[in-house]
Amino acid sequence: MKIVVATTAGFCMGVRRAVDMVLDVSNLSQEPIYTYGPLIHNPQVLEMLEEKKIFRIDKIPKKGTGVVLIRAHGVPPEDQNELKNAGFTVINATCPRVVRVQVIINKYAKRGYSTVIVGDEKHPEVVGLLGYAKGNGHAVTSMAKFLELPKFKNCVVVAQTTQNTVFYDEIKAWCKINATHYKIFDTICGSTEKRQTEIRELANENDAVIVVGGKQSGNTKRLAQIASQTGKPVSHIEDASQIEDETLFSAESIAITAGASTPSWIINDAVRKIERNIQKQHFSKTFLFISRDFLLKTNIMAATGAGFLTYACSMLQGIGPELNHALIAMLYVLSMQILNNLLTIKSDKYNHPQRATFYKKNKIFLQALAIISGATGLYLSFITGALSFIILLVMSLLGLSYNLKIIPLKSRKSQITRIKDIPGSKTILITFAWGTVTCLLPAVSNQSDLLPVIVVFLFATGLVFARTVFFDVLAIQGDRITGKETLPILLGEKRSFNIIKYVLIFDICIILLTFFTDLLVNSAFFLAFIPLIMLLLIRFFKKNNLISGVHQEFIIECSFLVTGLLTAVIQLLM
Repeated sequence: MKIVVATTAGFCMGVRRAVDMVLDVSNLSQEPIYTYGPLIHNPQVLEMLEEKKIFRIDKIPKKGTGVVLIRAHGVPPEDQNELKNAGFTVINATCPRVVRVQVIINKYAKRGYSTVIVGDEKHPEVVGLLGYAKGNGHAVTSMAKFLELPKFKNCVVVAQTTQNTVFYDEIKAWCKINATHYKIFDTICGSTEKRQTEIRELANENDAVIVVGGKQSGNTKRLAQIASQTGKPVSHIEDASQIEDETLFSAESIAITAGASTPSWIINDAVRKIERNIQKQHFSKTFLFISRDFLLKTNIMAATGAGFLTYACSMLQGIGPELNHALIAMLYVLSMQILNNLLTIKSDKYNHPQRATFYKKNKIFLQALAIISGATGLYLSFITGALSFIILLVMSLLGLSYNLKIIPLKSRKSQITRIKDIPGSKTILITFAWGTVTCLLPAVSNQSDLLPVIVVFLFATGLVFARTVFFDVLAIQGDRITGKETLPILLGEKRSFNIIKYVLIFDICIILLTFFTDLLVNSAFFLAFIPLIMLLLIRFFKKNNLISGVHQEFIIECSFLVTGLLTAVIQLLM
């Protein structure tokens, strides 16, 4: 069975902006926080907001305190004024594309124009838009309803931003022939158009379609309607629990799309359930999927990658195969990663629900594994040398203190009491820790020259930095929900991808430049292949949703294994 995930599936710009705004306010403000009406049409997101003590009000009280966010759909201007007059601090989270329609309607309503809105008059967005028409607005949901309207002397025609593009095209075509004086605006969101076009194509190309999203979401329902028009079986579900196994077993290929208000963790959960059903049908695939998930959940994959990277760093410096230090790096990374996952179960509920469940069920075993692997790594470093032991001990204590309240500082936004509270600290610490155990420990034990160590350290930390930031991008929604301030949250996804690109290009350049020097072993320049492949993979993943987030992580982790294997092959051939 083939699974195809629409590239347009999930949060649109306006919804993402509204959710980010409310979460940012929640993470920074001590005041009561509300949304006026449901922020977006997705039950899981609304449930998540309630868990964070963000409640909704549907009626405006005479007096109120706290912060109120205007939902992504927008509201009539008089409602916004009433909220301010009641005493609330109002934050407008209306989608900018909806704001554009509001501005158009308001501009022409002031000139006495009638307004026709192609959309459901009960939909929150349309209710808000009608508020700008100054009592002279009309909403229509069909061509028949539109033709029932009188022919206005002056009229502006707009569409609900999530309206069916085919239907609006009919309206526009009629106006161009029969009401040429009407002012028509293309107000359907570009994201909506792409989403609808893509699902038409995917429905025709696949055996079945699953549309994920709230049953009250207008744009999600329209996606299901458009897919149904192709004659293919379509399931509109709100979460993975509603997927019907019969549909999955009878289809050779399934297309998955999601409404603009559907968060990524709900989409990923649906993909994982379908993958599990594939496992039931094919024993070989079952074994591969279970092995992949086990290696990732237990962090054995990451730890093994650290060991292989240590081997590569040692060979680059001309030290020789330092298997002892490779084992130390593996044990240290395994210990720290497990402890980190035990402390991040809250965000894993959204980013990695299977891993969160696994850690809850096996908490005692995993705690024991983390302690034993950490202690064993310290023992091996102790018998290697006093300086190696001290360095690893300091790194271990730094990792253990990550969540402890040890640095009472105050910033403009909040009080910083833990290393964890420092924005972007997770990425920096992981990068430095990996660089230390994979490059510096072998160098210290063998008293390597400083310049080669610096070059190899930059190479190793560049790869780890790119890996860590990319994983943070995949986990950005869950991290924002739980209040983490990772680099992608601070800088945005676009800037984060740019930084990854520049870091990996730098990695390629420093390795290639060693070809003209005697800093590293003669065959070192071959390893420029690793950051190049990682760069191409991340660029591919960024543009293509056909590969699930879990598989993306697995492939990126494999690049560290390839680093060690390529180094070994080069040493054998040279």
